[in-house]
Amino acid sequence: MTDLEIAKSIEKLPMKEIVSKANLSLEDVYFYGDDFCKIISGTKEKNGKVVLVTAMSPSPYGEGKTTVSIGLHDALCKLNKNSMLVLREPSLGPVFGVKGGAAGGGYSQIIPMDKINLHFTGDFHAITSANNLLSASIDNHIFQGNELNIDPKTICFHRCLDMNDRFLRDIKTDTRKEKFNITAASEIMMIFCLAEDIYDLKRRLGNILIGYTYDKKPVFCKDLHVDGAMTALLKTAMYPNLVQTLEGNPAIVHGGPFANIAHGCNSIVATKLSRSISDYVITEAGFGADLGAEKFFDIKCRHNIEPACTVIVATLKAIKYNANILKDEISKENLEAIKSGICNLERHIDNMKKFSKNVCVVLNRYNTDTDDEIAFVKDFVTSKNVLFGVSSAYSDGSNGIIEFASDMVKLLENENKFKFLYDLNDDVLEKIEKVATEIYGASEVVYSDIAKEKIVDINKFGFNKYPICIAKTQYSFSDNSKMLGAPSNFKVFVKDINVYNGAEIITVLLNDIMTMPGLSKRPSYEKIDVDENGEIIGIF
Repeated sequence: MTDLEIAKSIEKLPMKEIVSKANLSLEDVYFYGDDFCKIISGTKEKNGKVVLVTAMSPSPYGEGKTTVSIGLHDALCKLNKNSMLVLREPSLGPVFGVKGGAAGGGYSQIIPMDKINLHFTGDFHAITSANNLLSASIDNHIFQGNELNIDPKTICFHRCLDMNDRFLRDIKTDTRKEKFNITAASEIMMIFCLAEDIYDLKRRLGNILIGYTYDKKPVFCKDLHVDGAMTALLKTAMYPNLVQTLEGNPAIVHGGPFANIAHGCNSIVATKLSRSISDYVITEAGFGADLGAEKFFDIKCRHNIEPACTVIVATLKAIKYNANILKDEISKENLEAIKSGICNLERHIDNMKKFSKNVCVVLNRYNTDTDDEIAFVKDFVTSKNVLFGVSSAYSDGSNGIIEFASDMVKLLENENKFKFLYDLNDDVLEKIEKVATEIYGASEVVYSDIAKEKIVDINKFGFNKYPICIAKTQYSFSDNSKMLGAPSNFKVFVKDINVYNGAEIITVLLNDIMTMPGLSKRPSYEKIDVDENGEIIGIF
């Protein structure tokens, strides 16, 4: 059966039972039909241990972080542990593009997967609307007389759309140049996921840098008096969404920034709520650990969220891919390729140890994997004094990862000794170079003239104390997607830098990274349809 067929074959528990399992009351939630609800209150007194699920560098075949995360949560529940799963919301861009849905797979899913992948509770649409209201107000202000004296050439806040559309990357209007970002890479999405509450949300929205006056003074969203209306648009969206797994366990889904061009983590609100109502919180960060995990640590964890453990998901296909094995050969046993490509996993392990002590590796097993290949990876990982496990959650649900879950619980008894990679008081150049050299393996960082000019402004206007969010290809440690394995002694090129003053982040764009993806030659939308019974089909 397909993932969607499996999801629809499972009899869902009534949401009232899921609410109770989540240690919430009916007064704490607002129901959206029979399938999910918004959590409008319910903070308790617990302080659950956060387990971050990340991965080695991704391959085109998928590593299964979400599948492993869901399976791990279900396994903890089966072990009678008070666990909560917290995931990001899917973007329509990947759903209709190449990646497909983001609700897990096989027998390790959150449901209803079709509704979660398509529109859900409308959070993405609210974020898109708030973003574009600000854009409309900027252009309206200029049209109506420009009392703030904004220089249209300096406008640095852009429209967004939750869809891959390369033709919106650059647009020329009657008055200025404009472009669209995908919603998952917008500053509003970042703010949405980093705000502590609705009041912090409004503060951050008001502080969005929209451009500069003709005499080079910064102009902010609050100067246009639109931050209140934007907050109103986002009010309901700020409540986390509660759904269930195939095994009838509660799961929270909220916020959805990409990790290659944004910070790749679910909302602060959802994570802190989960910690308050459970003993264990399973969450994930997008793409490889050089992107999502680094940003989770250096950005999100500065909000009083400390991880207790980091789980790196690996696959034999990804290891072989990093040894340059082609698609036709990727499923065949090849110990030499495993030996060659495992350097990628090794660097991710070493990198994660720079942040904390408790690091694990889970091999997400495919039916083509052989025992000898798995044994080699196990021996390699354990030789680095790292806990190793195998997951078959895709085909076996919680039973396929319960042994690792039990071992992980024991590991969580150890102190993690978490630390940041850099200090916020470090110079902006120093922050960038620390990530580039210590996490990516680069030997040098080269800056464009535009980037150099923006760093001058960052220091001039006091934006330099923010953490950095590096946007680059997910397929390589470098800024070149073709450099696989664990490259070193390479240069990275900073083409541009954006100050997201509302999100309180400095985004650094490397090489040819785009903030608006394009569709492939054969997009996933070609397979999505509604059948004769009115049921959605084709989502995977």
